[in-house]
Amino acid sequence: MIHEPVRLGIVSALAVNESMTFNELKELLKTTDGNLSVHARKLEDSEYVLCEKQFEGRVPRTTYSLTTQGKRALENYLNHMEGLIRTARDG
Repeated sequence: MIHEPVRLGIVSALAVNESMTFNELKELLKTTDGNLSVHARKLEDSEYVLCEKQFEGRVPRTTYSLTTQGKRALENYLNHMEGLIRTARDG
């Protein structure tokens, strides 16, 4: 789930920030609204990311944060990738 580049970018960004808005993630990852929405929804459906929608006046504001399950998934992914790298270097 996390290996896809945009999803890995979302999870990584949220691992070092308590939360980020949709626009902050879009700018950081240099992606389109539609692309970010699709990948954020997949992470939300997997319960890796929490999505909160609010309004500031009449302007919608969507904020994302990493769940405990998302943090665990990222840690497992990184451990797996580090193992693959070690194997490739030692092989």
